[in-house]
Parts: sequence; C-alpha cells; structure tokens
Amino acid sequence: MPKKDNRLLRVGVLGCGPIAQAAHFESCTKARNGTLYAICDVADDLRERMAATHSPEKQFADYDAMLADPDLEAVIIATSDAFHVPAAKRALEAGKHVLCEKPLATSVEEAESLRAVAAASGCVLQVGHMKRFDAGLQAAKAYIDDGMGDLVALKAWYCDSTHRYPMTDAVQPLMVTSKNARKPAGDPKADLDRYYMLAHGSHLVDTARYFAGPITAVDARLLNRGGMRCWFVDVEFENGTLGHLDLTVAVRMDWHEGFQIYGANGSVIGKTYNPWYYKSSEVDIFHDAEGASRRVLGADGHFYRRQLEGFADVVLRGAPMAGADLEDGIASVRAMVAIAQSVRMKRPVRIDEAAGQV
Repeated sequence: MPKKDNRLLRVGVLGCGPIAQAAHFESCTKARNGTLYAICDVADDLRERMAATHSPEKQFADYDAMLADPDLEAVIIATSDAFHVPAAKRALEAGKHVLCEKPLATSVEEAESLRAVAAASGCVLQVGHMKRFDAGLQAAKAYIDDGMGDLVALKAWYCDSTHRYPMTDAVQPLMVTSKNARKPAGDPKADLDRYYMLAHGSHLVDTARYFAGPITAVDARLLNRGGMRCWFVDVEFENGTLGHLDLTVAVRMDWHEGFQIYGANGSVIGKTYNPWYYKSSEVDIFHDAEGASRRVLGADGHFYRRQLEGFADVVLRGAPMAGADLEDGIASVRAMVAIAQSVRMKRPVRIDEAAGQV
C-alpha cells in the first residue's frame, strides 16, 4: 500500500453496515492521506465489533456527538439511502466535509435541497460514484477529452448476475449485522423497480455522464419477465451524442458490465468487473490514425480507497475534484427520475421535466 502522508484527513464513518464493512473502513485505514478517526452507529454491538476490528481513535453512538468533535474533519455517509440527505446536511452545518454514498438522494427535490446548505458551509461534498476512480475508465475519459474528437455514440450496460452473491461472498469480509441497526421507515426492497434503479442504475447513469457529459432527455422501456427486470434507455446528450443504456437485473450469466464509445478519431471498448474483485476495467482504446489499440494495465483497482484519496486531496490540498460533485449527484438523481417517468408515461422525458421520487 502507499506510504502514509504526513498530513492525514481525519475521517468519521457514519453507519457500520455492509458498505462500510466491505469498503469504507478499509479505505480509511489504507488511504495514503486519510485515517479512520471515528465510527458512529446506534447499534452498540455492531459498532463495538467494528471498533475492535478496525481500531478507530473514537467511536460514537450519537451522530451529533461525533460531529461536535473538533478534531473530526470529514464524514463518510454509509447509511441507507433515505438517510443520506439529512445526514449530509447535519455534517455540512457542523463544518465537516462530506463523502456521501450514492445515490445522493431518492428524489430530485431532496437532492437539490443540499445546494444552499453546501454553499453556506464552504465545505467539500463529494458523491460516492466510485467508478470514476477505475483506472480503465479514467484512461477512456482522458482519450475522449483529448484524442477521440467529436463523440458520436455511447452504449453502456450494467447487468447484475444471479451468480453474483456466491462469487462475491468468497472475497468480501463476513458481514456482521445487528438487530439494533437503524432502518428506514419502509422496506427499500418493497418496490424492486425503484430499488434496482437506485442501487444499480445510479452507477450506469453516472458512468454515461462521466464519459459523454450532461443528459438532456431519455426514452425508456422496462420489461419484467422471467424474474428479470430490463431497462432499455435511449439517451440524448447535450453535446449531440446518441446513447443507449441497458440495465438488467439479474442476467443468467456472469456479471456483465461495460461500454462502447465511438468518436471521429477512434473508439473505446470496455469490460468492467464486479467491484468487489478490485480489478480495473479492461479498456481497449483504438486510435484510427495508428490503426492500433492500447490498453492501460490499471493495476491499482481499489476504487473505494482511491476515491477517498481523491476526496482528501480536494480537502487538504485544494486539488481539482476528480470524483462526482454535488451537481453530478443531483444530475444522476434527475436522470433516474426521468427514466422512471418515461417508463410510466410511455414517452421521452426531458431531464428538466424530472421531478419527485425515483
């Protein structure tokens, strides 16, 4: 792992559930410029188990008490989706920088309510679209920006697999749960259309926006058949690029995620692996003038650690934001809402029409 910097961002993690256990605790302990200063969870048994495992300097049962600690500098919000915006607001109002898990919010209005609070705080707010820290995707983005010329078309797909859990259980830590954990008022999985869009569609939408820029309109169809949900989404981008997105949960095959991008001077083809393998995407960049493809190795595939390091660089050094900022998070929610509205209304929906919940 990288040698630790002399100056480390002191981070508190809110929530000791699966995403914290699988990604954020380890990221804080491994990051070259960050440290796991504190953890917070209302479930005493779960929090104490995680404290024994990951050795933060402090642990808190009360979120406001953690935010009142003058030595705490930043918070990773690793809670259920319904708690993201309230927790982010409280952290920003306390003068703490925020790295909030995706999706930023579950409705357009809730996401946009963060603008004024973030602006008044002067703090950094980054959204946890960690795929932006995949070295393969970063290589594709660099070529799109500097060598591809005019973008013509983007096709991207994100297909969860029926075999995913037996495979990821082999590489993830054993998840610790607690009957005392705080849960949202309703069951997030009661509406699977909404749950899958928030959990998986947020990745697909942000990847498309990362490559091709702002989305202006979507035309979506949804088929629920054979225990599978399949969204096909035609996308119009602000720069005129045509797009097509495929979100399918769950395919009867291995994890299937990737993209094809066509431009005036070349093309990009990418295959992305399940994130828990910490393997960078295999991305072939074809340069038309050379008649040859290149592929970046992307040896460092710990996207969550690299995400935290990027966040800490913004906070500590004023580095440019490499991840998804507040406006990216809002735009992702807007696009998901527009997709859901397009399915219901059976017509194209402009992004600026999108309102309400996913």
